Amino acid sequence: MNHLLSIDVTMVDWARSQFALTAIYHWLFVPLTLGLAVVMGIMETLYYTSGNEFWKRTAKFWQRLFGINFAMGVATGLILEFEFGTNWSNYSYIVGDVFGAPLAIEGIVAFFMESTFVAVMFFGWEKVSKGFHLASTWLTGIGATLSAWWILVANAWMQYPVGQAFNPDTMRNEMISFQDVALSPVAVDKFIHTVLSAWVLGAVFVVGVSSWYLLKQRHVEFARKSLNAGAVFGVVASVLIMVSGDHSAYTVARTQPMKLAAMEGLYKGGTDQSLTLVSSISPFRQPDYEGLDEPPFKVGVPYALSFLATHDFHGYVPGVRDLLDGYTRADGTHELSLEEKIGRGQNAIMALQEYRRARKDGASGDALAVLGNRIQEDMPYFGYGYVRDRSQVVPYIPVCFYAFRVMVGGGCLFLLLFVLLLYFLRRGDLMERRWLLWTALCCIPLSYITSEAGWLVAEFGRQPWAIQDMLPTWVGVSQLGSHTVMLTFLLFLVLFTVLLAVEINIMCKAIKKGPQL
Repeated sequence: MNHLLSIDVTMVDWARSQFALTAIYHWLFVPLTLGLAVVMGIMETLYYTSGNEFWKRTAKFWQRLFGINFAMGVATGLILEFEFGTNWSNYSYIVGDVFGAPLAIEGIVAFFMESTFVAVMFFGWEKVSKGFHLASTWLTGIGATLSAWWILVANAWMQYPVGQAFNPDTMRNEMISFQDVALSPVAVDKFIHTVLSAWVLGAVFVVGVSSWYLLKQRHVEFARKSLNAGAVFGVVASVLIMVSGDHSAYTVARTQPMKLAAMEGLYKGGTDQSLTLVSSISPFRQPDYEGLDEPPFKVGVPYALSFLATHDFHGYVPGVRDLLDGYTRADGTHELSLEEKIGRGQNAIMALQEYRRARKDGASGDALAVLGNRIQEDMPYFGYGYVRDRSQVVPYIPVCFYAFRVMVGGGCLFLLLFVLLLYFLRRGDLMERRWLLWTALCCIPLSYITSEAGWLVAEFGRQPWAIQDMLPTWVGVSQLGSHTVMLTFLLFLVLFTVLLAVEINIMCKAIKKGPQL
């Protein structure tokens, strides 16, 4: 693991592009699965408690759309996990002992739970009791949510690696506390926020489809009641996601301050920081964060960023330059400059090389212990030993900045949509507000854009790290020719696009057919 690595930059770019492609397509299917899981559970619960066949037909309709989407999500998800072994073998070897555990649990427990009860849900209507079928429907949704939990635990560990220690004998990071990995604050926040965002998307989908029926004046009773249930569900999820978003911002400020600085376009930090609403940051190039204290034009909410980041209106929030140059926190502790981190990272790498040589030469246990202590002392900065330039550790600010605002702006729009739909539905004149029904329908694709924007913030914001502070992306790739990954990238692009077109076509046909009477 010599720190003077020969890196095929083209291979790194293609490996990252292929993983991003797969993840983006996969996330087109996952949130609707999680959102519709709750909707169909609510509909069937109403059937179970009332005995009204109307709710049974309604539940079957949303279950049919759930099933179409679920099948497509499984196909892309499996490919995503295989890519860790094909394109990111160094990453998999170094951290597989930790990272692999939640993925294994997801595959063995949650996925089997989903596949077992989804069969009962679809084919057991006339074969099992109403109570057992209802339980199967809810357990299908719970299984899908548990799958998301373990996947997000794995992703959260990449953002905030805890519960592990580096073993110089095996050259691997090994888990020392499963509880710390599974219940880290980043994992909990990420799970709650992600699932709630999926619920919002599911609610938008339900009210959008219901609005289409109202515009066409088809299945009016079904559409009204589905829209009502979807809008109420959406309001609840939207309010909860605002609370989780506040806590997530606080967690990001403590664990990934560079991500927060990129999200805000904050070049030079300080106390009493405002939350940016609009700014003159160019979307097409990295801004001059070294030469400017802030963008030339900026409008913000006074003190709001300090409060979000520190829960203190006058709290100190570091900017990009502070994180590069080093700064002193409010509690008096000093954050190292990038150059100091690079030095300590190189010390850890050299100590590891000495340890490996000494072990091979049969050095005494005491000598190995001294070298081992040197490694562990500087291990928190290990990844910085591979950094050569200040710009390498700064995320691409335009993507983080604008994606964050798309995410937040979309969420606010959807809450307003749900409230207006409920208001006019209660007044009894929703059918006359065709503009609102069309807006609800158009919000379906917008909800996907908003959902993807959230993931862009999460993943672009932690660059260049595959594992935060521990492993840069260019160290984790496999030793493959870039042409190989480029070929599979193009194949996946075609395959996933075809799958998406097929799913949209099948979904549209199912929606046009409507609930079976």
